[in-house]
Amino acid sequence: MGKIKKILVPVDGSVNGCKAVDEAIFFAEKCQADLDFVYVASNINKDIPSHIVFDRIWEKIPDDIKAAKHVETGNIPKAIIRVAGQEHSDMIIMGSRGLGLFKGALIGSVSQKVIEESPIPVMVIK
Repeated sequence: MGKIKKILVPVDGSVNGCKAVDEAIFFAEKCQADLDFVYVASNINKDIPSHIVFDRIWEKIPDDIKAAKHVETGNIPKAIIRVAGQEHSDMIIMGSRGLGLFKGALIGSVSQKVIEESPIPVMVIK
């Protein structure tokens, strides 16, 4: 793997999603990488508007890190992988479980699917 220049961070407002944001900011500072955040609207997170999630994130981002936000709809894992390709991401950093129904699972179905289908490295944060 070469230099990490762009990191994609899927966000949904969950606790593990917030932990992934913190780790992504840490990595971006160390690697001098840009950050892309993607919020995929779905039935699971319909009560949390994207602007609320992004407002919380933007409070944390240091001034020297370039960041962009993306809002998508549809199949969540496919949307994450699609945005990673469109933005030429070098890595995906995401939470192990989001706002899904099966909180007892060791790794969430979305993160598992992204790991299986992503052509780039995926870091899952617990």
